[in-house]
Amino acid sequence: MSHFRQSAIAAACGLMTAACAFAAPAYAAGPEVVAGPSAEPNCFVPWTDKTKFFKFAAKKGPFRIALANGFIANTWRIQMIQTAKAYAAQPDVAAKLKEFKVVSTGEDVAAQIAAINNFIDSGFDAIVVNAQNPAAFKPVIKRANDAGVVLVAFDNILDTEDAINVDVDQKGLGVYWGEWLAKHIPNGGKVLEVRGVSGTSVDRDRHDGIHQALDATGKKWDVVEVFGKWDDPTAQKVTADAIAVQKHFDGYTAQGGDTGVVQAIMDAKQPFAPFGGETENGFRKFCAKYSGDGLKCSSGGTGPAQVAVAIKTAIAALEGQVVPQSVKLPLATAEDPNFKDGQDYYSAQSDNFFVGNAFPTCNINFTAQEIMGQTEANK
Repeated sequence: MSHFRQSAIAAACGLMTAACAFAAPAYAAGPEVVAGPSAEPNCFVPWTDKTKFFKFAAKKGPFRIALANGFIANTWRIQMIQTAKAYAAQPDVAAKLKEFKVVSTGEDVAAQIAAINNFIDSGFDAIVVNAQNPAAFKPVIKRANDAGVVLVAFDNILDTEDAINVDVDQKGLGVYWGEWLAKHIPNGGKVLEVRGVSGTSVDRDRHDGIHQALDATGKKWDVVEVFGKWDDPTAQKVTADAIAVQKHFDGYTAQGGDTGVVQAIMDAKQPFAPFGGETENGFRKFCAKYSGDGLKCSSGGTGPAQVAVAIKTAIAALEGQVVPQSVKLPLATAEDPNFKDGQDYYSAQSDNFFVGNAFPTCNINFTAQEIMGQTEANK
């Protein structure tokens, strides 16, 4: 709320005291924009030197915080929910929480918005959200700000500067994969691009980055696109279908479900080819095992622990600390021929596990046991 508006309300109240009981808002409309740096500069890194810094009115804890997830039917989302619960259960975090609630609403954007509205109406202090659509949340962002609720989007972020976003450079990740393919397929060729969930910001940004990198080479690329929903079984099926139709690919890139993509290649008895993909443990196992047979991989992404950074950011904002409007997280990458067991992948662990699920600069680290001990159920 502007100082002018506050003064106007105050002046009016001097004349109409009774009416002001109804006219004055209960909360300031959103955070104050202040000068940086952020409260924890090594963790809360601003996206650019032009990123705004927010300061919310401090609240007294413990706090009620909710996770409003959308799509859940893949291992990344399941591990993300487990990681959120594991983080909320850590003693120093749990001491600041009165309640931590999780709900997943599927691919229905309206259902996710309704869930956020319900959390606002129920008096939650902060809501972290993995958004199904980057542009559909403007009304609910305004409602959150008007109610003094801290809204933090992560992974699939929001196209807004009125809420906090926490993310890696998703387009930069696509560029990384595209450049890997261009380096290993120097004359251009036919590439299978296994995309994520249609309509999300992550899918859009990674796709744009891949094509930016390939287009920059000036070579001829024939890119066949399918949607694997970041899910191994779905990605395996659409890859198998694409191979059946196209017969051959010179390279592959996948945003998730990469273990399923490699399995489809092997099932079809196709020759291995350069692959730019995510950080699934199973994918990295394949990359290490079949490097000598032509599966030359770059593996990059960010672990589901970015949800923990989002929760940490929400708590800091509720405590009145200065945080960037847009927080940039580092990528976790590994490349052929440098995949090391026990560091870049874990041969003894499940395929359905995302490696690099930690942010040491934020003091966020997890063991596999901490995460896998949690459920993905709404709670």
